[in-house]
Amino acid sequence: MPEGRIATLGRMLSDTASRPLVIGHRGAPGYRPEHTRSAYELAFALGADAVEPDLVATRDGVLVLRHENEISGTTDVARRPEFVGRRTTREVDGRALTGWFTEDFTWAELSTLRARERLGRVRQASASFDDRYPVIRLRDLFELIDAAADERGRVLRMVAEFKHAAYFDELGLPLDELFVAELDAAGWGRGDDRLIMEAFEPTLLERLGARGIRGKRVFLIEATGAPWDLVLADGHGARSYDSFVTEQGLLGLTGRFDGVSVGKPRLVGGTQTRRGADAPGAPLTGAELVDAAHAAGLEIFTWTLRPENRFLAGGYRRGTVRAAFGDWLGEFTHIVDMGVDGIFVDHPDLGVVARDWSLGRAG
Repeated sequence: MPEGRIATLGRMLSDTASRPLVIGHRGAPGYRPEHTRSAYELAFALGADAVEPDLVATRDGVLVLRHENEISGTTDVARRPEFVGRRTTREVDGRALTGWFTEDFTWAELSTLRARERLGRVRQASASFDDRYPVIRLRDLFELIDAAADERGRVLRMVAEFKHAAYFDELGLPLDELFVAELDAAGWGRGDDRLIMEAFEPTLLERLGARGIRGKRVFLIEATGAPWDLVLADGHGARSYDSFVTEQGLLGLTGRFDGVSVGKPRLVGGTQTRRGADAPGAPLTGAELVDAAHAAGLEIFTWTLRPENRFLAGGYRRGTVRAAFGDWLGEFTHIVDMGVDGIFVDHPDLGVVARDWSLGRAG
């Protein structure tokens, strides 16, 4: 990296970003198909502090940006006659799935596909851009972030989510090893303060740390079940996700990882109201979960804040049209007021508004 660029980056990193971080979830899929160059560029234009790519691998070891390795719902692959023979059934994390999988394609082949919005029935505006943009690689996003940071004169971050690490290990495509190669190719060295890494599998996060990759490591907490890597190791005795969000569970993560990221229902609605939530040793919810994470020295993030009635907790819905916006500002600011460190949003501008609104009231 040129010396001038290093000095500029150093000045930008010395700036403290507003909290919580507003993270463009797969870019800005409320407006453009997720994981496209247009979605990521728009996320930064709308004020996002970071963007979150989902990482999966191709047959030839290229990390590409897709919600899942099964891509029939996020690309036009099902309409491409040359790939009709690639449709197959695979078992991924214990579940049989039928479709087209990134690991059955080379990057050269995937690069010919065009992206589609996964929630197109709800996001018709975003879906109107279907089939216009190609699939992109992780290395393309590194370049995009560098360019956007230079243009805006502030630090911009990546929150990289690793999908199905144990599954890809079995295929001989270790995501941590491939990620190191991508960092080197992009000129990011072994990572820095711009990088946050997250996964539902703690083993993968530990391997990233052992490889000397710098950047925060965040453990993703699913709503139910157990991490698949632990299931493979311990079978029915595997620790559940719930066990990690008790006071003792959070304390046990101290020193292992830098933070946790929980689904929004653990903070508002959903699991927050289930029976037995106040029992000793029960999973924490709401502000108690946020406070306990901080007391354990962990940052806490939440996903995914979306404005449509379909995705809002019951008390924030308005009217009966599921695709219409409800009281998103009420729900978003309620979550920000809990003191979370980062929010994943599909509409980055709305996340910025909610943060500014919350901070303005607090001031």
